[in-house]
Order: sequence, then C-alpha cells, then structure tokens
Amino acid sequence: MSAKAISEQTGKEFLYKYICTSAAVQNRFRYVNVTPETDFDQLVREHPWLLTERLVVKPDQLIKRRGKLGLVGVNLDLKGVREWLKPRLMKETMVGKAKGILKNFLIEPFVAHKQEEEFYMCVYATREGDYVLFHHEGGVDVGDVDAKAKKLLVGVDEKITEESVRKELLTHVPNDKRAVLASFIVGLFNLYEDLFFTYLEINPLVVTKDGVYVLDMAAKIDATADYICKAKWGDVEFPPPFGREAYPEEAYIADLDAKSGASLKLTLLNPRGRIWTMVAGGGASVVYSDTICDLGGVNELANYGEYSGAPSEQQTYDYAKTILSLMTREEHPDGKVLIIGGSIANFTNVAATFKGIVRAIKDYQGPLKEHEVTIFVRRGGPNYQEGLRVMGEVGKTTGIPIHVFGTETHMTAIVGMALGHRPIPNQPPVAAHTANFLLNSSGSTSTPASSRTASFSEKRATAEASPAKKAKTGGVPLAKATSLFSKHTKSIVWGMQTRAVQGMLDFDYVCSRDEPSVAAMVYPFTGDHKQKFYWGHKEILLPVYKNMGDAMKKHPEVDVLISFASLRSAFDSTMETMQYPQVRTIAIIAEGIPEAHTRKIIKTADEKGITIIGPATVGGIKPGCFKIGNTGGMLDNILASKLYRPGSVAYVSRSGGMSNELNNIISRTTNGVFEGVAIGGDRYPGSVFTDHVLRYQDTPGVKMIVVLGEIGGTEEYKICQAIKQGRITKPVVCWCIGTCATMFSSEVQFGHAGACANQASETAVAKNQALKEAGAFVPKSFDELGEIIKSVYDDLVAKGVIEPSEEVPPPTVPMDYSWARELGLIRKPASFMTSICDERGQELIYAGMPITEVFKMEMGLGGTLGLLWFQRRLPRYACQFIEMCLMVTADHGPAVSGAHNTIVCARAGKDLISSLTSGLLTIGDRFGGALDAAAKQFSKAFDSGMLPMEFVNKMKKEGNLIMGIGHRVKSINNPDMRVQILKDFVKQHFPATQLLDYALDVEKITTSKKPNLILNVDGFIGVAFVDLLRNCGGFTRDEADEFVEVGALNGIFVLGRSMGFIGHYLDQKRLKQGLYRHPWDDISYVLPEHMSM
Repeated sequence: MSAKAISEQTGKEFLYKYICTSAAVQNRFRYVNVTPETDFDQLVREHPWLLTERLVVKPDQLIKRRGKLGLVGVNLDLKGVREWLKPRLMKETMVGKAKGILKNFLIEPFVAHKQEEEFYMCVYATREGDYVLFHHEGGVDVGDVDAKAKKLLVGVDEKITEESVRKELLTHVPNDKRAVLASFIVGLFNLYEDLFFTYLEINPLVVTKDGVYVLDMAAKIDATADYICKAKWGDVEFPPPFGREAYPEEAYIADLDAKSGASLKLTLLNPRGRIWTMVAGGGASVVYSDTICDLGGVNELANYGEYSGAPSEQQTYDYAKTILSLMTREEHPDGKVLIIGGSIANFTNVAATFKGIVRAIKDYQGPLKEHEVTIFVRRGGPNYQEGLRVMGEVGKTTGIPIHVFGTETHMTAIVGMALGHRPIPNQPPVAAHTANFLLNSSGSTSTPASSRTASFSEKRATAEASPAKKAKTGGVPLAKATSLFSKHTKSIVWGMQTRAVQGMLDFDYVCSRDEPSVAAMVYPFTGDHKQKFYWGHKEILLPVYKNMGDAMKKHPEVDVLISFASLRSAFDSTMETMQYPQVRTIAIIAEGIPEAHTRKIIKTADEKGITIIGPATVGGIKPGCFKIGNTGGMLDNILASKLYRPGSVAYVSRSGGMSNELNNIISRTTNGVFEGVAIGGDRYPGSVFTDHVLRYQDTPGVKMIVVLGEIGGTEEYKICQAIKQGRITKPVVCWCIGTCATMFSSEVQFGHAGACANQASETAVAKNQALKEAGAFVPKSFDELGEIIKSVYDDLVAKGVIEPSEEVPPPTVPMDYSWARELGLIRKPASFMTSICDERGQELIYAGMPITEVFKMEMGLGGTLGLLWFQRRLPRYACQFIEMCLMVTADHGPAVSGAHNTIVCARAGKDLISSLTSGLLTIGDRFGGALDAAAKQFSKAFDSGMLPMEFVNKMKKEGNLIMGIGHRVKSINNPDMRVQILKDFVKQHFPATQLLDYALDVEKITTSKKPNLILNVDGFIGVAFVDLLRNCGGFTRDEADEFVEVGALNGIFVLGRSMGFIGHYLDQKRLKQGLYRHPWDDISYVLPEHMSM
C-alpha cells in the first residue's frame, strides 16, 4: 500500500519542522498527546503553557468531521479539558458505521478569531498532477468544497508560484491577507512534494494579524517513499482507521513484510468470526472477500490478508501460524472454516509455500480439532499438484477435514462449499501432472514446426494489427502503438532474472518462434559477459551488458524493455531507457515505487509515445507471439491454458495473479486468449484500462473483450463512456472486484495500493452498476464471470463472428533438470554429503540445532565445536575443556617453526591467508601434530594391557620416540603451567582419567632418566581428549576411537594455533617490518666433500 493516513499530530510535526515560508506560522510545536496512561502532572512540567493558555481538545484517530460530531472541546482551561475528557476517554463511540474506542487525544492552544479569518485549503494527488483547492470560507460548515473551491492544477514536474496562487486561488481573499496566504500555500505545496504527501487538508486555516494558524489538519503520505524520506520522517506510526483496533499480530506480519521481498498482509476485521482466509495474491484476496460477503458471510469474516511474491517456506509458516493462533483462541458454536485460496500462481512454487502451511497445521492440529475447523484449499501454479497432495495428506494424518481442489475448480467455488451453499464433490477431477506436459518425445534439435499463430478465428493475414507509425517530434506527443507485440518482437531484460528469461525462451520455443524474444540482458553490477540459456534442449548464449547504452546500440531491433529493477532503481533505469527512441513498450515489474516517481515516468512516456505496463505487475502475454517475464506461469499452465496460440478474447486486469486466472477461465469457456495485460495494482498504473481496451477494439483478431476492474479510481467510467459513444463496439464483459468494501464498517486497504475508494463513485458496486447501464456484460458476482464469458462467446460463434478452428497439438519442450528434480521425477547421486550443517532454511542449523538455540543455551565456542566436529551436544565441562585447549595452544612465541614461517611470509608482503597457510603447513609430528600420534600410541599401549615400563622399553627397543613426551625448555623441575592448568581442571571435572593416569605413570619413568622428558601440552591434550570421548557418555567406544583415527585431535592444535599465527601476522604489519633476510653469520656454509679436497 502506498498512500497511508497519518495522525494530525504527525502531520503538524512535519509541517512545523520543514515548511519554508515568509508567513509567520504560529503555535509551532504547541500540542500535547493524551492517552489513558498520560500523567497530567508530568505533562504540565514539560508543557507549562497548558496552565496559561485557553485550550482545544479533540480525538486524533482519523475521525472526519469531529466538530459536527461534538468531538471538539473549545476554549477550555486545563481543568475543563480534563472534565471534558472524563466521559469520552476510553469510551466506545459510533462514527458513521464504525464503532470504536476514543483513546488518543490532542490538546492545542485555543486561537480566538473571527469567522472571516477562516479559510479552507487542500492539496491532493491525481494522475496528471497535484490539485490545490482553496476556499475563502472555512470551518465546520464549509460544505461541498469540491463544488465551491477554486482549483489550481500543478502538473507533474511543474512548479507552483505565488503569482499563480494569487491569480487562480485568492481572488475572493482580502488584499491584506493575499501575500501571507500566497507565501504559505507555496511553502505548504513544496513541503507536500518534498515529504511525498499524497493528501493534505487544513480546515480551518486561520489568518490573523499575528500570522497563520493551522487549526485542523488531515494528511496521507506515500509510505513507499520511506527509503527517500526516512531522515525527515523518522519512524512514522500509521494509525488504523477508527473502529478497528491495532492488533500486535498485524504489526508482526507488517514487520515480516518489511523484511521480505514477498508481500505479506493481515487486517483483522472480527477476531470472533468463524470464517478465516489465507489467500495468495493481492487481487485474489479481494475476490475471496467479495464472494464471502456476497454469500452472506460479512459479519463472520474474521480477517483480510494475502501472501504473494514467492514467500519462503519459513515466511509462509510464520504467516500461517499467526492466522491459526488467532482463529483458535475463541470457540464458535458452529465451528470455523479456513479458506486457503488463490489464483493460479505465475512463479511461486506452490508446493514450497504449502510446506510452511502444513507445518503450521501440524503444530496447531490439537486446537484446530478442538475448535472444529474445516479447511478448504484451492490453488494452481508451479508444482501445485504436489502442494495439493501434501495438503490432502496432512488432513488424513491429523484427522482435520481438509478439502483440496486445483485449477479444474472455479477459484471461488470453495467459498460456496465452506459456507454450505454448494455441495462438496467427493472426488474432484485430478489435473494432469506438470511432467505430462513437458517431457519431449522428439529427438530433433531444431525449432518445432510452426503451430497456429494467427487468431483462432481469423485468417493468418488479419491476425496482427500494424503498429502505429512513429510520428515526428515537434512538441506533439508521439502516437502509441496499437499492437505492442508480434512474433518478431525483441526485448531487453533489466536485471539478472535468469528464471524469467528462461521462461520467456521456453514460451518462444513452444510458440514456434524463429528466434528468442530476449536479445540481451542489462545488469549494472557485473561487467559485460554471456549468460547460458536453453533454446529447446540446445544451449545458447545471451549477452549481458553493464550499461543500457551499449545494449541499445548493439541491438537496434529491440523495442521492448522488461524491467526487473528494484523499487529503488526502477525510476532511474526507466527514465534512462526512455531516452532511446527505439523503445516503444516498457514493463515495470517492481512493486512499491513512490507515486511521484511513477507519475514522472507516465508523463515522459506519454510525451514519447511509449506504452508502460506496470509498475507492480507481472506483465502481459500475447499467445503465439510474446510474453513478459513470468506472465502465464510455467509451461504446464501455458499449455493447459492454450497460450501457445492465439484465441479470440483479449483481456485487461490489474492483478497479475488474477490475469493468470483469467487465462484459465477463458481457455475453459472460449477458444482462448488473443492478448492479456495486467496493468498493475498501483494507484497510477503506467497505462490504464481504456488504453488497452481501445487497442483491442482496433485489433481485428480480437472478437470480445474482458475487463477485470477493481475498487478505487475512476478509469472504468471511461469504458462506459466509450461504449455509449460507440467507440467500443465489440462485446465487453466486465467485473470490478472489491464489492465487499461497502459492507465493512471501517475502511480496509486491500492488497493493491490503488484498491481503496476515496469517494462513492470509486466503489466497485457503483462501477459495476455504471458498466451494466452502459451496455457491458456484468455478472452478478465473480463466481458467475466464467458463465457470462461463455454465454457471450457462444453467441458470437452462433452469429458466425467467431469460427472455431481445429486444435493443433503444441510442440514439446524439454524439462529443466532442476525442475524435474523438484517434482521428484528424477534422482541423481549427490556430489557431496553433509551431516553437520544446513543453511537452506530460514535459520542456520548446526547438527540439528538452530543457531538461535546455540546462543540461547550459551553453548560458547566449545559447544559449537562439539556440534560441528562431533555432532553432539557435549557436557558443559567438555565444552570448557575444549575452550581451555584452544587458549593454551593459541601461541608459543615467534621462535617456533609455524610462527616463524608466518612472520617471514608477512614480511614478504603476502596477505593474511597466505601467511597463515605458510605457518599451518609446518604442523606435523615434529611440530604441533603430536596430539593424534600421542593419543594413538598411549591408547594402543593401554588397551593392550601393557604396563607403563613395558611401553617405554618397547618404544626404546624399536627406536621410536614416544609422542607427547619431551620439551626443549620445560622439565620436571620447571613444569609447563599450561599442562598444570589443564591437569587440575581434568582431575576435578572428568568422570574418569584412565589414559591420563597411564600417561602420567609413563612420565614418571621418562623423567627419571631425563628431567625434560615430561608429558608436554600436546601429549596431555591428546590423552585427556581420549578420556573425554570415552567417558563423557556421548560416544560409543568405536566412535571415540574413530575420531582419534581420523585426526580430530590435531584439529584442536590447528584451530588454536591459527589464532596465534594471525596475531603474529597482524603484529608484523602493525610494526611495519620489512622483508626478512636471514643473516649470513647464522648459516654454516659447507661445501661438498669432493670439492673441499
């Protein structure tokens, strides 16, 4: 959603902080907020003017016409304010149809003034610019300002001036106030633009001899501009409409949404209701709400919401568990229903998202059965068959009644089933599996023979309308093309969207195009290179360019740009693209582009004759010719909906998901789609319904038109006008979604930014009625849309306008390996196996333990090492011992070989990794690698029953050193404190130390011969670790011995000593030591014997 209402306090704060005007704005920042928790004594200390001024008090909860409702206390002292608040604060109040609790009030200084000093002003956004309304009479009795007020349109990219304000708006204002008002209005408009307001109303605006007073204010800002205005806005709170509480669950989902590339929305309407929804898609979510209300469920509808844009399994789980938690808090005498619905997805992997929902259902199976919840599921899209199978399976295993349906069932049929208006089929027909469409039986590598590419009802020559000729520029806007796409259309894709591009190429191939429709890609974050794709089952390379200029220059045949740029970069990249005259159509996929930026794009596009599809769209499709990005979904849906060849029906929709549903409906009721466009869900789409409807009217191949309109805006009335004027003569089937909005007691912002009625004429009900009166075919509900389309189509066939042709089987396309694996059609041995870590989910997992648990349990480095090395959660003393080993082995001075090598490397100018590796490569039996060897030697001797003296004698006899015995410096008289520290800890905490005791007995024998033949730190750690593995209770004897055998113990020394080596590297760099050269006098130069003779 873009335009969001802010509180009066927030609006005034922005105005007082940032307005730039010569007018004296009075009472700046003189307001206080009062809630049930307010401490009035503290309030007075912070705002002493409350005791000296007369005051005004009013609720600040997005309530309109507060004065007429008796909700403004005027000319009171503080005691009077408190008395006025007593019967109102935290009391339930009816405002229109909305019932809510008054709990947020604003106190401001009272401004004594005359009636003639009150004025009205308002600034609001439209597609063509921003209107400034001004009326010389303000206040509660201002009346119909739209009819009375003077208006000034400030066009997109135009500037407002004081002169134009005086001339157009202030003609009835006294001369002595014109200068002040002109300056204030210009300053206010500039503030409105700079802070991305979409609506700003002040009534009354009072102007006295002292200056300007902003008494009452209402405002909305474009929330999508947060990334631009964050520094000035700060953390803005958007209050809910009056009559609807702000629930913590809504805030939780809003936070999830903000952190996700997907779209997650939740609005609670009636938490005690029995009908709950979990719908995929912004348009589909509105359609389901409409159908529930149409069937009498408005008072039981608990929530509105949507999840879309390919959320991850974890995100879907979090969303689903929130819904399930809410619906299982209060019982309902009739039980409850959960409708998990959606249109046919374009790119979301349905099975993957359903996994998250299934997890949530399993977690809540007890409460769901307790509350007698029945679940109805209908979904289509990539891998939906597997998703439905999993959903049906969980119903059987949990005992929860779950009824699942696919694309063979009308989208909203499950609502009638859930509400008892239609029977539940025992065994719905099962759609063919994805694989049945995609596996290629042909061995040919060439493009398949051409399938039907003319309209299904037309001769080949008349299928395409010729594009409009490019007019010469001379200040006159260029004409836009009637036909946007053909079999020869070439495009550039902005963004590294390899999956979308491959989908386009597969579509091209199945449509028998001669060449791919994608000529190149532009991705500014890498250098120029080639990217590999499939054409059929042959690999091809597509060029990727760093900048748009190079791509356009090298591909002059391109006239379409498909922009997958992010909401932050879409504006700049689109404006840059429009500088190239070869581009005639641009599709902008990103959702959340600020409206001010979109309007600038529209203005430039209109001047240059460029058609914009989007923003916030999936794109469009022309069967047999061209598809934009992910439109139409995967190949199974394209083939099922017969999108590989043109039909006779053209449609235009706002919603991307619903456009795919229209593909399905039209393919089942007619001979198929000729062209379909989703213009996008924003308030100001780049092209509007009539742009496309009129194109379809002028295209011979189109025989009938389908329009799926929406609540919000007035574009559908232009279709009414065109039908009445005879400009549109082809049959138009039209339905506007969002009819439920008029039944809700408080305003609900639906999934699309533009889906919100600001006046009665913008409601879906009013638009449907107007379309019907104009002569369009309007069903009673979305449920009947397919029937109306079929009826109109059958009539055209009967009249001979459409002559259905024989179906031509489509060519086949090989299935991608990755998708075949996803569907479980193939198997392949994995290249790697791992059992210690899994990073694929929402949270990193170490040996089965989520990373949050690792920190929650305070496992530390030793515990983490236990999970990753030994796949065990080790006892606390074991974790501490590991950490102590790392500490004592961290370093042993610069003289040892590893540190020496690291220092030499560092001084030679090598990087950290090279220097560290140089030191690590010296570790072996002679330096630092004695842990494993000592553990093996001592274990073997101990396990064989050999006495310590026998072991020493045997090693001496064989001429072998005892690993872990001996030290250059330390001795029995000068003990190694590292060993002593470890020994004390082990003796105190280990349950048994048999091997350590054995090694200490060996030490007694060796030191009796030579005092420095002590058990050194390597030997001690080696034998103590064997005791730990054998006696901590976490390992079998075989497992403990295996860890010693594979070299796990040397890892302790490697990990510990790496810390020291890195320290030496950093030390040398810090000391700026130069290249090391070993001195000659420390080298003994010895010539070979035969030369010295």
